[in-house]
Formats: sequence, C-alpha cells, structure tokens
Amino acid sequence: MTAHSISWAPIIPWALIIVLAVAAALLVAFAFYRRAGGAGFRGLGFALLLLVLANPSLISEERDPIDDIVLVVEDQSQSQSIEPRPSQTRRAVDHLLSGLNEIEGVETHRIDLGRGGIAEDADGTRLFHALRQRLRSLPRERIGAILAVSDGQVHDIPAEGLRTLGVDAPLHLLLTGRESENDRRLVVGDVPTFAIIGKPVTITFSIEDQGIEEKPDVFATVTVSQDGELREKFRAPFGTEQQIEVTLSRRGVSLVEIEVEAGPDELSTVNNRAAILMHGVRDRLKALLVSGEPHPGERAWRNILKSDPAVDLVHFTILRPPEKQDGTPIRELSLIAFPTRELFEVKLHEFDLVIFDRYRRRGVLPSLYLDNIARYVEQGGALLEAVGPTFATPLSIYRTPLGRVLPGEPTGEVFEEGFRPNLTEIGLRHPVTRTLHSGDGEPPWGRWFRQIGAQRINGNVLMDGVRQEPLLILARFGDGRVAQILSDHMWLWSRKFEGGGPQTELLRRIAHWLMKEPELEEEVLSAAIEGSSLVVERRSLDPEPAEVEVTLPSGAKQRVRLEGEESGLSQTALEAEELGLYRVSDGELTALAAAGPLNPKEFEDLRASAEPLRKAITQSGGGVVSLASDDLPALRKVRRGRALSGTGWLGIAGKDSYVVTGVRQTNLLPGLLVLLATLAVLLAAWFREGR
Repeated sequence: MTAHSISWAPIIPWALIIVLAVAAALLVAFAFYRRAGGAGFRGLGFALLLLVLANPSLISEERDPIDDIVLVVEDQSQSQSIEPRPSQTRRAVDHLLSGLNEIEGVETHRIDLGRGGIAEDADGTRLFHALRQRLRSLPRERIGAILAVSDGQVHDIPAEGLRTLGVDAPLHLLLTGRESENDRRLVVGDVPTFAIIGKPVTITFSIEDQGIEEKPDVFATVTVSQDGELREKFRAPFGTEQQIEVTLSRRGVSLVEIEVEAGPDELSTVNNRAAILMHGVRDRLKALLVSGEPHPGERAWRNILKSDPAVDLVHFTILRPPEKQDGTPIRELSLIAFPTRELFEVKLHEFDLVIFDRYRRRGVLPSLYLDNIARYVEQGGALLEAVGPTFATPLSIYRTPLGRVLPGEPTGEVFEEGFRPNLTEIGLRHPVTRTLHSGDGEPPWGRWFRQIGAQRINGNVLMDGVRQEPLLILARFGDGRVAQILSDHMWLWSRKFEGGGPQTELLRRIAHWLMKEPELEEEVLSAAIEGSSLVVERRSLDPEPAEVEVTLPSGAKQRVRLEGEESGLSQTALEAEELGLYRVSDGELTALAAAGPLNPKEFEDLRASAEPLRKAITQSGGGVVSLASDDLPALRKVRRGRALSGTGWLGIAGKDSYVVTGVRQTNLLPGLLVLLATLAVLLAAWFREGR
C-alpha cells in the first residue's frame, strides 16, 4: 500500500516568506487598483517565487498494515462455576476464537480471568485489573474490541470505564446464566474481632432473597455453629435485622458460622452461610490456692502464680487447724479466719482454677464443701492437686467426696529416695510435656526425693518416677479437668538443686491445659490457609496415621491421608483453589479454615446481570448478548464512525494501523522548470504592459 503527502522545506524562514507574500499581495492589489496592464502576470510571478522559497516535495510512503488487536476475556471466577455457565462459557469462547480467526487483519489475545488463585480473587472478579495488566505489553491504540464472556458480576469497574485504561474500543459482553435467577444470601453486620472469654458478644444479621418476589414462607431456619459444633437453631424472618449472642469459652481463635436453609430454586448455597473469626481473650485468671500446711514448696507456688500479672491469686494456708485449739482467745491471735462458706459455696464458680497443695482431712473443710468442688469440676472447673505424704494415709483427701474426681488412688506407699522425673511414652507426645525433653538419654534436670505411690484410675500419666510409678496425671471429669502431681518436691527445681528444672514452664503449661487453651490440647485437628495451600495438622496421643475428609467451599468432598507422624504431630497440604470455608473432619474432630475473605465479594450476588457493566459498555459503544436466549453473535470489522454493535452481531473497530517500510521524496518544483516558467511570466507581463 502506497500513501502520498506533501512536505514543505522552506529555503528561508516561514516568517520571512509570509512577509514577502503580504508585500507581494499588496503590490498586486495596488496594480489591479490602478488598472495596470500585466498585473495578473506579475501576481503569478510572485506566486512562483514564493513557491520556490517554500520548496515543496511529494512524499510517497510504502505502508504495511498492522492487525487490530481483540482481547477475549474468559471469566473463570467461582461464580462462573454455577450451571449452565461453564458450558455456555466454553461454547462462546470457542465461537469467538473461531470467528476472529476467519477475519483478516485481527490479532487475538486471550485473558483467563479468575484463574490466578486466592490472592487475585480476594476482592471479587477484577476484570479491569486483568485488562490493565495485559495492556502493559500491548499498544493501546491498536485495540479494536474487548469481548468478555462473563456473568457480569465485576467488582472493580472505574467510573470512566475503558477511558481509564486509555483504550478507544468497544466493550462487548456475552452474558452467561439463565434468564431469571433466584438466590438467597446471609448478610452479617459488623462484629468485634476480639471477645472476652465468658462474656456474650452480639452478632447482627439479615436474610435476603434476591430475585424472589413472592416468598412462600416468611421465615427460614438459621443454624449457628461454633468451632464446628452446633450451638443454636431457630427460625428467622426475611429482610429484618436479627441478633444472636455468642460466648467464647476458650482463648485463641474461634470460628462462628451462621447458616440459613436453602431457598426455592436458588443458584447456590455458598452464600447462605457466613463465617466470623473471633479471638478469645481472658480478662484475668482467678486462682484459689489452699495450702494444707506450711512447707518449703509453698513459697514456690506463690512466687510462680504472683509473678504473672494476668493472675488474681487468693492464697490461704491453714496454720491453726481445729485439733490445735488450746483456749487462746481469738482476739489475741494474728490469724485470718478461713472464709470457707464464701469461697467454697458462694464464690467458688468465680474461680478459674482451684489448687490444693498438701491438703489433708483436718476438719477445716466440711464434706459438703469438698462435694461442691467435685461438682465444680464436673461442671467445667479446673482442679490442680499437689499431694504430700498424708495422701497415703487415712487422712488423704482421696477419702473425701473430692476423691471421685481425682485420677490417682493412693496405694499407701511413700518413696523416700532420689529419682529423676521421667517423661512417659504418652508424655513424649503430649503438648504439655513434649518439648521439655526429647526422650533421648537422661533428663536434663535435678532429682526429687519423695514420691507418693498411686494407682492411675483415669487420665494420662505424663511423668513417672520411682519404679515407674505415676508422678503427673492429667484427666478429664465431666466438663472439667484435673491435674495431679504425686510429689511435694517440685520446689527443688526452683532452688536450682542439681541444676534445677523447668518448674515454672511445667506448671504454666499444666495451668493452661486446665484452662483448655487450644495450643495444649492433646487431641486437636487444625486447618489453616498458608499462601494458596490448605494445611491440615493433627495432634494426637494415638500413633496410628489419620485420614481426614475435606469439604470444599463448593460442597465437594475428598479424602486425605496425613503424613509425617512424629511426636504426636502429622500433617498434609493440598491446593486451596476455591474461595470460602473449608471443613476438615476425622469423624470426631472438626476444623474450619477460610480461604481469602471469610465472606468474599464474589458471593455477594451470584445472579448473572449486565447491569454492573452497563455504563462502561454504553460509553464504549459496545453491546450485550445473552447466551441464555440469543444466538451466538457474528463478528465483523467496522470502519470509523459506524455503529459498533447490532442485532446478532458485534463489531471490531478498525484502527487502520500500519508500519512504514519505505519513503520516496520528489521535488515538486524542479529548478529549470521554475526558471522557464518565471521567464515566461515576466515576458507575458512585459508584453502586456507594452500594449
């Protein structure tokens, strides 16, 4: 293809040429005014001289046309997985690629939208972000059209549409989905990120039926679950804000899930539930320590508990038991009366942890109050007992109503010899003691010199001592927990005897296990999203390998076997390709993990609609084709200024782009020809004036 144009290369500056042209025009005009002969020939002579000074040339360019660029965007976001959208999308994309291949002068670029993983889909379907990324490597002036196959639910539409991208081309939408679609969704209001354990938190929500004008039932069933366990189930009305109260029972992360039953003929139930991540924090730990008598280890207990600013400690030591009554007037004693009724009846359930240190039956606490403590444990309380030599005698606390919740029964033996506490096989796997010692070689701590013999009735023995007799037992009773230390010589570790030992760390972990801290649970199934992977971890005292069932956000299920079992831990990882809530279960325990936002924008409205993109399409001159009712459109190239879409067809704006492969320059006023023409004009003017 050859194109021609005229180029000017003046011999003198244009300003001077203009001055000369004005002067020549005035002279010629004056000559005409005076009716001078030959004025016309003089004007023609001046014009020829000015043309010579302007020096015009003819430029001939050899041009090769460049193809116009058409972007085909295939929306593969999760909302596009709803039937029949996948088949509609594949059919439409194949039709577009085939049609564009038949049009001469078109270069096709395909964009897969939503295939970039969790990170890219976190903010919904980002069509314009994907276009902006691709246009970085393409000349924008060559873009002839953008053909998007999508359900229309785009979440990053700028106010100026394609003008924001610097593209002057039509945006066409091939709309997937059915003609009329219904969907129900759950909308949750703002909720606090943190909650104090034991105090209720209010959550507001509402139920919306999108696209359903006539609701056969004005109520729907709502289910509330916490950490995979059902908490509440009730009926709630549509369209009005509802409130529920949730109380966290443990520290750490808790996942609250609210789900509403499926509606009639709805698209998907994925947005019928909402997940709320809350962090439980403990206000302060209230501990009651009762020492049966003064002894060297009493100060160690007090120092450990008082050193933690988050612990409110109430400590009583029995200094004057009933058998020591000698008639001394009470007003002469510097002792505080033991408030037994207030502590063990009125305010017992206000304490998070009750500790008995070398306590024995002495008539101070009646059996009724000891029975209250047993019921306190069964109802969810925590009890820690550190026994002394009297545990092996008839005065043992085991011989009271409290004995029914103690995991170790005394055998009557007291071992007075040096020994090193040792972790049992279970202790090497239990999170309370697992990291204290690897189990290889002699334990790296000092000896104790007294152990009270006991037989395990319930629970797990984590440490043993003389003759492998139980030394530390952890057990569950009802909803509560009990820990039993069968020695009163742990204080030797705090005195650094033979190098000491991890007394503070061990007692801290025991207390946290009693408080049901999640990181110290021995049977735990956890799931977390790390990058684009779902990591499943199981902590168990059972060495047998585990197999779990993973329920994907879409509802699909798959079986996964955990590997790498070591020290009670086994795990696996799998690709998390879907946004939403993953549920993992081993048959007894359930774990939840949220990929991306807990309630992603992608699921806010699953109905196919062109309305979100309507303004951008109209601004660009594009069109909308419904794949549910319309036939697949024809594609045609359109010249500038013509309509870019019509019934049954979509247009590609022709950009007439080209690349210059050769240039030829021809002088329009050759010197000899101009000289002859000028002489001819001068002779004509002289001849005319002579007459």
